[in-house]
Amino acid sequence: MAASHGQKYDSSFETVLHKRSDLHILRKLWHVSTGSLGLYLFTHSSESQTFWAFVILSIAVAGFLVDLIRNRIPSFNVFVIRLMGPLMRRSEREGVTGLPFYALGVSLSLFFYSRDIAIVSSMFLVFSDPLSSFFGVLYGKDKILPNKSLQGAVAGFFTCYLITLFYAMNTTTLGTHLLVFAIVAGVIGSASELVSAFNVDDNLTIPVLSGLGMTLLNYYVTVFPA
Repeated sequence: MAASHGQKYDSSFETVLHKRSDLHILRKLWHVSTGSLGLYLFTHSSESQTFWAFVILSIAVAGFLVDLIRNRIPSFNVFVIRLMGPLMRRSEREGVTGLPFYALGVSLSLFFYSRDIAIVSSMFLVFSDPLSSFFGVLYGKDKILPNKSLQGAVAGFFTCYLITLFYAMNTTTLGTHLLVFAIVAGVIGSASELVSAFNVDDNLTIPVLSGLGMTLLNYYVTVFPA
């Protein structure tokens, strides 16, 4: 397939780059490992939440700039694909990769939400997104939206529910209010991933929408300090 500006891609790129429907384990491991490292650094740092929001926002800006440059300079694009191809999708060959949206979503959650909700919404992105994709690809027989299955959505719900439940046990006592909050948060987290079916990157929608939903929910069923 020809790239922009007449640049031809090596046919091997077709085997290196994965389709969205592929299991793509390496990408999922990269997604979880980098996100986990970021969460560890943030939670063990003495720097402010705003400081980390700007650091991660700078990563997002750098990612968008790299994508802009590689889409304008075919030779640089070839270099990037050779370097990062095993982590990329075919749809990202001439478009925007998931990395800048990933960083942008996390940075926005740090800017606008309380520390606990920013952490939980980022954990949704780090863990629920790859797990819902994993179960959706392997077992997703019942489609509820384009590229989205009931099985993947259920996996996303339970992942978000369990993340919320176990994290919030550090901030509040176990009781009906926590169970209600965790269940609703699970629905919010799963729904925020489904929104990507409408051509919006779920790396952005998951932390931003789930953080917003949990912020509103926390006003009525309080489990996190403001």
